Amino acid sequence: QFQNRYHKNNKERLNRTMQILVADVQNKLNTQQVFDDVVKVYEPIANKDLKEVVMQMSEIHNVDFNIYDLQGELKISSQPFLETKGIVSNKINPVAYYNLWANNSAQYLQTESIGSFDYLSMYVPIRDEKGLPYGYLNIPYYSSVSDLNQEISNFLIIIINITAFVFLIAGLIAWLVTNRITNSFQLIGSKMKAIELGKNEPIEWNRNDEIGDLVIEYNKMVAKLEQSAQQLAKNEREGAWREMARQIAHEIKNPLTPMKLSIQYLQKSIAGGQGNIEQLTEKVSTTLVDQIEHLNNIASDFSNFANIANTKVEAVDVAHLLQQVADLMQHEPNAVITAHIPQQPITIQADKTHINRLFTNIIKNALQAYDDEVTKYVAVNLSTSLTHAIITITDKANGIPPELQSKIFTPNFTTKSSGTGLGLAICKGIVENANGSIHFETTQGVGTNFIISFPLVIY
Repeated sequence: QFQNRYHKNNKERLNRTMQILVADVQNKLNTQQVFDDVVKVYEPIANKDLKEVVMQMSEIHNVDFNIYDLQGELKISSQPFLETKGIVSNKINPVAYYNLWANNSAQYLQTESIGSFDYLSMYVPIRDEKGLPYGYLNIPYYSSVSDLNQEISNFLIIIINITAFVFLIAGLIAWLVTNRITNSFQLIGSKMKAIELGKNEPIEWNRNDEIGDLVIEYNKMVAKLEQSAQQLAKNEREGAWREMARQIAHEIKNPLTPMKLSIQYLQKSIAGGQGNIEQLTEKVSTTLVDQIEHLNNIASDFSNFANIANTKVEAVDVAHLLQQVADLMQHEPNAVITAHIPQQPITIQADKTHINRLFTNIIKNALQAYDDEVTKYVAVNLSTSLTHAIITITDKANGIPPELQSKIFTPNFTTKSSGTGLGLAICKGIVENANGSIHFETTQGVGTNFIISFPLVIY
């Protein structure tokens, strides 16, 4: 577009310049013609004066031009050094000469070159007063291509600057838009990461856009999740109560059955008039007392399990308390308890009653792991690290089978023929409420270690 427009403008400019210059040159040359028909204007006699006229005209019109004779020989030039240095030929361009001489063209415009430099060049015939040509005038427009390239370069620089500015503005707008979008998604993402059962809040969104649709769906999901959480909690509570009721009923039926059978047998004996009623009554009474004690133990276990979270936290000397429990459990049948407990106080923050129950249950559980008639060896060890008190209770019984190890701390699970299965579950709850930890290491045929850790009170 620039080239076409520039060539068109240059052609029009050269046409205007040529019209003015031709008229002026013809007037000047006609005044310099000798009156002898033999001598021509561009012959040596008049050549000196013509050159001065040509130089004056070149300066006046600020253009270069050349004058050729009818045979195409360069006679006069405003830039004679170009011809003397061999830069341009002293002959007219053959294509231009053909169009001017053979085709009698009124003017001819073409692109010529000096080396790699291209420029526009226009030719017109110079006519005398009778209208007959006696030479050819040529105007080379040397600056045309360089001006065109400069204009194109300026235009490209402007385009590049505008494009860079547009990209900058577009990048800024894109950053603002994407930042707004990503911030919205980060808000939604953070809310989704924080989703918990029963602890979710809806997102407030005031814009009616695609993200708003996503927020609406998220809020619906949160509402449904809350409903599901409430329903799940309700089902869990009902399931827990049903399981607890089933377990309590099962545990109560166990002692009630021998109690019922004993009373029925006593009634039948009395009705039959048997003579050993006193002995039978004493036996039945003993059975009833044992089973009532068993019922009391069942009630105590369930009460303790229900009250694990109700703690009275105080500073507890765990060394003194563990020694007391170990001494007390020495009186169990066939029990041999070895205690390695430091004499200095070791203090933790916990409920003293719960910790006493914890040690009693763990040691009793270790004793119950043995068969009834064997000697029951249990080792109790207390040590400390920089931050924790560590209690290890070890038995040398049969160990825990692999298939049962994952169920040891599960409520209502027991390997014994009697008991509620709440002992180790209660122990785990007591330890966790005191910010401690409990685990076991067992090897079948060798024994089991229960390791309990509590954070120390550091003064």
